[in-house]
Amino acid sequence: MDTEIIEVTRERQGKPASRAQSAVPTDVERWTAVVKRDPRADGGFWYSVKTTRVFCRPSCAARLPRRENVRFHDSIAAAEAAGFRPCRRCRPAEGSLASRHAAAVARACRLLEADDEALDLDAIAAAVSMSRFHFQRVFRKVTGLSPKAWASEHRAGRLREALQVEPTVTGALYAAGFNSSSRFYESAGRMLGMKPRAFRSGAPDTTLRFAIDACSLGLLLVAATDKGVCAILFGDARDMLEADLRRRFPRADIRQGDRDFNRVVRAVIRFVEAPGQGLELPLDLQGTAFQRRVWTALRDIRAGSTASYAEIGARIGAPGSARAVAQACAANAVAVAVPCHRVVRADGSLSGYRWGSERKRALLDRESKPRARPVA
Repeated sequence: MDTEIIEVTRERQGKPASRAQSAVPTDVERWTAVVKRDPRADGGFWYSVKTTRVFCRPSCAARLPRRENVRFHDSIAAAEAAGFRPCRRCRPAEGSLASRHAAAVARACRLLEADDEALDLDAIAAAVSMSRFHFQRVFRKVTGLSPKAWASEHRAGRLREALQVEPTVTGALYAAGFNSSSRFYESAGRMLGMKPRAFRSGAPDTTLRFAIDACSLGLLLVAATDKGVCAILFGDARDMLEADLRRRFPRADIRQGDRDFNRVVRAVIRFVEAPGQGLELPLDLQGTAFQRRVWTALRDIRAGSTASYAEIGARIGAPGSARAVAQACAANAVAVAVPCHRVVRADGSLSGYRWGSERKRALLDRESKPRARPVA
């Protein structure tokens, strides 16, 4: 995520944002990027038009100038030094359109957090200098959700947190921002998937079976509900793994798995050792709507392949949401089955992994070797 912030900063300073963007070695290829209005070239160079005395970013939507009137510049400073002024349409001296939209949506999210029940879209759109229609379109493009759905997800998160710390359900409903108990009980079941008291007590009706076994990457805990596998956790100590599971399901009925359940664990271990063979096990994934969309996209990444946080955001229809994608990856409790280890930085380097960068590297290395034999 820091990489993206650096790239946006470099673009604002008039420097190439990345190797991919700046790798346009000839004027012919630069002109091709201008003709195609290719946003991937933004930040790699700028072009000016001598008849209008303005300079633009390659993706500018203005009318295409004649080639003989165009000059190319490696930086904003170079274009300004040559006597050209910034285009008022694409605003090349400012951040990219995507970064401006992301900033506007971030501000809108803060307004929604302050009062997510009122949800005055006209006022929020005006606050970020957009029409209501344009604001809703941009918000959905950046986050993958409508403003109403985002507010609902935010309130659900606050409700989950409040139910875990407030001494009473009544206290939790007001702490989560509900103004009346009737509104609270109308929506609480839909938000939580169960009654508030059941959620607050740690889902006592949920029965989990679990087992811990060794694999080449250390110890592996696998837990499942009646619906499917709900946790796959790496670790180095049995007591720490079991404590982690109990923190996630504080009052669930957690039981040691029987011999049949050990077959599930062995199936997961075989997949860890030889990922090319696939893992056909039902999953019980618990998270927000946005997290589940990210996790679904992760499961679509083939073994031996990787994707960046920004690419995952684009795949789920939420470009500009790299930071939120990273947070969803960090919240994933089902290692390897939901392959968050296949997500890397924009430059292809390894990013963080909640179970350690060495495990991440090892998983990616063995996935690049499809002929690896499964463990018996």
